[in-house]
Amino acid sequence: MALRSEAISNAALKDGRQVTIRPLAESDRAALTDFGLSLPKDDLLYLEEDFTNPEIIARLANASHAENWRQIVAIADDGSIVAYTSARRVPGWSNHVAELRLIVKPGWRRSGLGMQMAQAIVEAARELGAQKVTVAMLAALKAGQAIFSRLGFAVEGQLARHAIDRNGELHDVVIMSAFLRV
Repeated sequence: MALRSEAISNAALKDGRQVTIRPLAESDRAALTDFGLSLPKDDLLYLEEDFTNPEIIARLANASHAENWRQIVAIADDGSIVAYTSARRVPGWSNHVAELRLIVKPGWRRSGLGMQMAQAIVEAARELGAQKVTVAMLAALKAGQAIFSRLGFAVEGQLARHAIDRNGELHDVVIMSAFLRV
């Protein structure tokens, strides 16, 4: 079993605000619900998980100690969650791979928080024993691609009309990956 880091770090952002970056806890259920409800409708169209669904929030909070899954949140001074990221080891013949997710609340974007969260989740994936990390996102999300490019990720491919949003619109998906030294 991979070692679990329970590290908590305080991070200063480019705009002077401070956040605490730490693992998601079961006690974060209400804050995670508020986070999901605070996301703009357009963001919700493109998320793989529905952060407004109480059953999804319960599943995420209950999985805070899952063996092959790490979830990290950024907490603002008022106790609200302003960013969420996760790494989940893939089962079977790809069990050396971890899939990453990252979402930052709009008022906190372009502050350096996305980069700090991406760095934290890549480290968590390393602690999980992952040798490779992947992230899939809509091709239109250029800022997300830039964050992961700066961390050494490269585009492995683009899947045409691979994602369908909650309005039924089709979107291209970019898959990026990086190999980790474990």
